Amino acid sequence: MSLPRATLSLIEAASELGLEIEIAEFPAGTKTAADAAAAIGCDVGAIVKSLVFTVDDEPVVALVPGDRRLDTAELARVAGGRTAARASLEAVRSATGFAAGGTPPFGHVTAVRVFADNALRRHDPVWAAGGTPTTVFPISISDLDRVVSPVWEDLSA
Repeated sequence: MSLPRATLSLIEAASELGLEIEIAEFPAGTKTAADAAAAIGCDVGAIVKSLVFTVDDEPVVALVPGDRRLDTAELARVAGGRTAARASLEAVRSATGFAAGGTPPFGHVTAVRVFADNALRRHDPVWAAGGTPTTVFPISISDLDRVVSPVWEDLSA
């Protein structure tokens, strides 16, 4: 299988973190959590949405289950800011090196703080974007915690 450059970059980042990931590719796309769950054959709550927001002026990543909505006020509070707003497409790529809709939970080009919703722990493994809207990979909660070191909080509404 010939993988996209962004996915190859993620595989390399995972390897540098001591993690071997298995990429699944879905040409029809897995851009939404529901699309991903249907393609994979898992519960939508097992899908990790890697959402890039700006808290005040700082880009951060929020990892939220596919069946939940991010509570932006809670993200702002947990991150120590006043407001949280969805990052622009350019800000997502600038902060992470990946396009929105394909942003993985790690392998970012800048050191962005990552926050994870406790509700992700309902499933193990979970499935995350593999660098593009057509690639995903499974990751155990323990590996996610080890390689990402997110701040775990109740972030979903």
